[in-house]
Amino acid sequence: MKLHSGEIAPKTGTYNVIDKNGNVAGTVRVKKGDRIPPTRIEQASHFEISD
Repeated sequence: MKLHSGEIAPKTGTYNVIDKNGNVAGTVRVKKGDRIPPTRIEQASHFEISD
């Protein structure tokens, strides 16, 4: 499932920041119901849950 900054996290977990080339550019921990945070990574495309 692809999520973008500002969307609501469907479950608690660690989300990978995926860049426009499909590479993992970082991770962020988000609780269910919280908004996916903005990222400083300019090439970030979306977030995907990793666990």
